[in-house]
Amino acid sequence: MRAHRDGSAGDADYGTIGEGYGRYRQPEPAFEEAIARALGDARTVINVGAGAGSYEPAHLDVIPVEPSASMRAQRPAHLATAIDATAESLPFPDDHVDAAMATFSVHQWADLDAGLGELRRVARGPVVIMTCDPERLDRFWLVDYAPEVIRTEARRYPAIDRIARGLGGDIEVVPLPIPLQCRDGFGEAYFGRPEMLLDPAARRANSAWSFLEPAEAERAVDHLARDLASGAWDARYGELRTRPTFDGSLVLVVAR
Repeated sequence: MRAHRDGSAGDADYGTIGEGYGRYRQPEPAFEEAIARALGDARTVINVGAGAGSYEPAHLDVIPVEPSASMRAQRPAHLATAIDATAESLPFPDDHVDAAMATFSVHQWADLDAGLGELRRVARGPVVIMTCDPERLDRFWLVDYAPEVIRTEARRYPAIDRIARGLGGDIEVVPLPIPLQCRDGFGEAYFGRPEMLLDPAARRANSAWSFLEPAEAERAVDHLARDLASGAWDARYGELRTRPTFDGSLVLVVAR
């Protein structure tokens, strides 16, 4: 079911919050390399929840699927035009491609099991899903400032075991350490750059913030701003500013 005017299929309205995704959510090379390894020798791949095109392997024949008109409009001209469809009803025959992938999108699907079944149906080979493990989200210091953002994400992201059951086959879960200068501006990407979360556009590129009441979000941001100004944040978390990577919630689930 599509509840939003731009066709966004999940609980977040990307017609409202998605304008800056193409600028703030650039693909992180370390994650691109991990996805390429997981896809193996595939030559054709369906990318479900393709968004503005992050993580689509340039060396493969990619079929992007994206229900949000706002996100489709942000795709660069050199990428394939995205098909307007949802994960739960992919308009392709069985075994249509070598592989299937989804990055930061399974938590948006209205029916997770149906979507996973569709990925498995259309792919002859591996299914690769980049997602966050909800049991590891509270490792991020943001829980001290905006706990409802973390709770919202934990409710939305499906358990890794559930994804594994839905895909079946031989499952590998690969943790993805997050680089300090991560180019993909999801929440934990700013583990050592807290000032970035004072930027309203950076927060809008993280859908969980859109579920907070404005007053609640303002209180969280004010709290963070005060602690940064006073040095309280650095006193507690300053070592993160120079830590090369952060072992947060990000994982690849690979079904072969």
